[in-house]
Amino acid sequence: MLFTLWAALSAAVAYAVFSYFAAWRRNVLIARKTGLKYFVVRLWWQLGIKIWSPMIKILPKWIWEYRLLVMTPDWAYSTGQKVFEYLETDTFLTVSPYDILMYTQDAEVIHRITQRREAFPKDIDKYSLLSMFGHNVLTTEAQTWRLHRKVTSASFNEKNAAHTFSEAIYQTRGMLDELFGAGGETKGTTKTITTLEHDTMTWALNVIGYVGFGLRLLWPNQKMPEDTDPELVKYGSLDPPDGHSITFAKSVERTLDKIITILVFPDFLLKHLPFKFASYTYEAKANYLQYMDEFLRDKAKEAQAGESTKEGMDIMGQLVQSKYGLSPSEKAKQAGLDDAEIVGNAFIMIVAGHETTANTLHFAIAELAINPATQRRLQKDVDSLFGDSDPSTWDYEKNINAMTASHIGACINETLRLMPPVTLIPKVVSASSDQTITAQGKTHVLPSGLSCNLMAVSVQRNPRFWPTKSSEKTGAPTDLDDFLPDRWYQTQNTGTDDEKDEEGDGVDYGGFQGSDTSASFYRPVRGSYIPFSDGPRSCLGRRIAMVEMNAVLAVIFQKYSVELAVDEWASDGEVENMDAAARRELYKKAQAKAQKTLNEATSVLTLKLHGGKHVPVRIVKRGKERFVNDVELS
Repeated sequence: MLFTLWAALSAAVAYAVFSYFAAWRRNVLIARKTGLKYFVVRLWWQLGIKIWSPMIKILPKWIWEYRLLVMTPDWAYSTGQKVFEYLETDTFLTVSPYDILMYTQDAEVIHRITQRREAFPKDIDKYSLLSMFGHNVLTTEAQTWRLHRKVTSASFNEKNAAHTFSEAIYQTRGMLDELFGAGGETKGTTKTITTLEHDTMTWALNVIGYVGFGLRLLWPNQKMPEDTDPELVKYGSLDPPDGHSITFAKSVERTLDKIITILVFPDFLLKHLPFKFASYTYEAKANYLQYMDEFLRDKAKEAQAGESTKEGMDIMGQLVQSKYGLSPSEKAKQAGLDDAEIVGNAFIMIVAGHETTANTLHFAIAELAINPATQRRLQKDVDSLFGDSDPSTWDYEKNINAMTASHIGACINETLRLMPPVTLIPKVVSASSDQTITAQGKTHVLPSGLSCNLMAVSVQRNPRFWPTKSSEKTGAPTDLDDFLPDRWYQTQNTGTDDEKDEEGDGVDYGGFQGSDTSASFYRPVRGSYIPFSDGPRSCLGRRIAMVEMNAVLAVIFQKYSVELAVDEWASDGEVENMDAAARRELYKKAQAKAQKTLNEATSVLTLKLHGGKHVPVRIVKRGKERFVNDVELS
């Protein structure tokens, strides 16, 4: 009996080992056939990179150095061009027994892949996390995606961009009031802010909540306007309404914070596990879904009663109309979204219109604090555009083009170049057939089903596609890792966003059709600047996001400066008694630490700081600066 068990076990192990190496050999042969350079990686390394890494590094460095790098999360953000330079190529493969992955920072390859939607569809398996509340425009493909795109794109137009502009200004003033607090304006400075990421998240949620869903979300110092729709008051209340244990805003914040936990643990476990994280997560999810169900029912009643959609984008209204606003004859002619898909798309619009914009704004403000000269240049342009006029009087149509062509727009573009919200864009070769690409003059055949990672963070720092010189900040051979908004004033363009897409299908997929950057700025080669992706599946809300961020930076820097906090090294009294040279040396310490912190950003949904990491800053009235006026980054 024991011999039989031992024999069976031995046979199973032998078969597993044989299958493992057979699959490895098969995938190596497939990779070799493409003609692209490739790494062979070990599956057991991938399964526990943090556990195995110290032991792997005992081996000779040539065995593990670059292989280990490409298995590290966000390796392209943390290591820059290192892997691509080592391989001397912009496109390579990694091969394991269970998959083959392509990584590319070649602008031509990226551009062609994003334009050929049918040949290189979105790798929707990588987005399963975002379909937990229902399939949506981000997690679908083919005809299903067309329906979702048609319904969701209707709200993204210039009229609603203007509405967003006004709301972004209103919410920025609310954020500043909250940050300065009682007496802050009189003193001319906020206290040290360690919550900037959370504050920009609140700001962005308040903006998308109002312009996208008609919900007036409040800062702690605010009261609900008297003319607010009574049906919507509960969503913006600072106290949980009847039937809820937390506010709507808190349910969104917590749901996003615990989204991995929600994916991993089923509801019944979260509800009954005797741990704080479980009850915290369950409460967030349950409240969020209840709010969205109530919101959907309210909007369904409006649609069935024939009421028109409200002012603003009214995303939920547009989604609900696709099911509840159709007449019987229209329902017979066209498919609509079901309730789960409506809630799923609403979730995506909140995530996409909230977290991505908030993180970019957070990074932009931090970079401006690190780079005082750039901040002064931005303030000069704000002064030229608006003087001391009240931001509530600013006119979208009159001002937006000038803003995006100024240093305001350049700073946003540069932040998105260095720290795109999504560092890589996953595509896959169509399962129906192999596809060819041309990479650096050579043609390669990619097998059907191959996963293709378009490395946004890498191509946006690739010296093949961006004008560059040696770094004055670090002495590196290129300055593409530096925050230099001035690069957007280059007059010699290597490409244009207006190129015709010969391989496109000619279909209008809705949404903003213009360039992602000002026409007066440097135009990168198509495929080399993709913070919002490109092609038919580019981000619907990119125009809205750019408008929001231009507005908030203009409002902040019209009257204020942002400085890095130095509490770690010196008290306010000690700073007060320092001469200019001592202050410069002190600020250099803060600059170095802040830059190091930003370099430690990682991705869950989007690129951001995790684990309590933060860049402490102070917002001060212009003229009250302690550092900005006499400090440069050496």
